[in-house]
Amino acid sequence: MAKKRSFRLFIQCCYTALTNGYIYGFKEGTIYKGAAKNICLPGLNCYSCPGALGSCPIGSLQAVLGSPSFKIACYVFGFLLLFGSLFGRFVCGWLCPFGLIQDLVYKIPLFKKYKRKNLPGHKYLKYLKYVFLLIFVILLPSIITDITGTGKPWYCEYICPSGTISGGIPLIIANDGLRSAIGFRFAWKVLLLLVILLCNLFFYRPFCKYLCPLGATYSCFNKFSLYRYTVDDSKCNKCGKCQKVCKMDIKVWEKTNDMECIRCGDCKRECPQGAISCVSIRKQVKGNELDNRR
Repeated sequence: MAKKRSFRLFIQCCYTALTNGYIYGFKEGTIYKGAAKNICLPGLNCYSCPGALGSCPIGSLQAVLGSPSFKIACYVFGFLLLFGSLFGRFVCGWLCPFGLIQDLVYKIPLFKKYKRKNLPGHKYLKYLKYVFLLIFVILLPSIITDITGTGKPWYCEYICPSGTISGGIPLIIANDGLRSAIGFRFAWKVLLLLVILLCNLFFYRPFCKYLCPLGATYSCFNKFSLYRYTVDDSKCNKCGKCQKVCKMDIKVWEKTNDMECIRCGDCKRECPQGAISCVSIRKQVKGNELDNRR
């Protein structure tokens, strides 16, 4: 089981290295601006990261909604719809660079680990990410504009810790000119990043649970995405081992494909009855054919 968990970590590391492979940018403190930068990547991959070869869908969505002509680019919405309907929050568990950072921080063994039952207000706090999606990603860039009619990427500028750790900090370290321009906004974002990482030492992925608008978007597709989990009620004895091993603390046998599930696969591997399985496209088509024959 440990080897299978390491496989997910290996995929996360490879994907992050592949999509942030512009080494020259880290060396010179510059941002890659080639044609590939017009393409969205499924995870929270900051546009301002010196090594980023693509764009973050949340940043792209804010840019579209904040454009002076208010032209809605169907590409961004289509991209989110495509990856959401195919994978749901699988993207969060396997393809998000900041998800990888949180996983690595959580692995630091010096601190006791807690689950959501130890955090007061979890059942309300988990809806914060939808509030951030609505207000900071959609409404503010669309409504508050400058003299040219252009809206700001509010979430990127004032909240996103992924942009701070993968974009802001590396750029400032390598670029003398940017260091001289450090102000309150950067200090605030560094403070917010440190608070999130500090919480991450004790709680698994607090950013994903409470603050990530991309996770909020993908979570809306979890129950009907083509890649999802299913529980065989004839095998499940509700022993609770799936919840015990689940770092998102989900009662899998009650809430299969819960909106918080990031498809890490720990519950599936831990189930002694083999009651949890993945629903593939092939299985869905085969099941529909059997239903039609009946």
